[in-house]
Amino acid sequence: MLDVLTGEKLAIREVVENWVLYRDSGDWERFATVWHPDGWMTATWFQGPAREFIEVSREGFNKGVNILHLLGGWTCDIAGTRAISQTKMTIYQRALLDGMPVDVSCMGRFYDFFDKREGRWAIVRRQPIYEKDWIVPVDPAAVLHLDGKVLSRFPEGYKHLGYLQSKNGFKVKEGLPGLRGPAVEKLYAEGKEWLAGAARPGEPV
Repeated sequence: MLDVLTGEKLAIREVVENWVLYRDSGDWERFATVWHPDGWMTATWFQGPAREFIEVSREGFNKGVNILHLLGGWTCDIAGTRAISQTKMTIYQRALLDGMPVDVSCMGRFYDFFDKREGRWAIVRRQPIYEKDWIVPVDPAAVLHLDGKVLSRFPEGYKHLGYLQSKNGFKVKEGLPGLRGPAVEKLYAEGKEWLAGAARPGEPV
């Protein structure tokens, strides 16, 4: 028989898994269930309420935007009805770059602020941490030519993802958390404060 803490962790992990499966398959009605009503989503190309993220994701999906996710290792800290979940992930985006089909892969973590309300665990804030990325042409015989000035605008963790998205008309936010540095240290501090009972899940960016 599972102990209580293990059961809580399994419930949280299920939400994390559902986020990816529902979003990437375009199951928008069920995708809404992984969030609390005041949920907040930050990505390279979007920062705002989860309800708006659902709508812009739906619009992009219907227009053929190809952004997928793969999950890996996971850990979780629980304090009462609060939790911080961290999940290794890779973001995959395929798009045209100056007319050439390319794939970008970006490795990192989903850093999630969870709350349990009325017996249900759901996300109140998702902040990806971007650790490393790369870009390759879909045709292995093709040769990429990147603009170094544009590439240098973005942090190491999402340099190529930011490049591709900006070239495709997305407004890409700079200064998001990476493997090291003040931005990720601030995020870790906010996670500790959330578990200690802070009124808000940090200062979402």
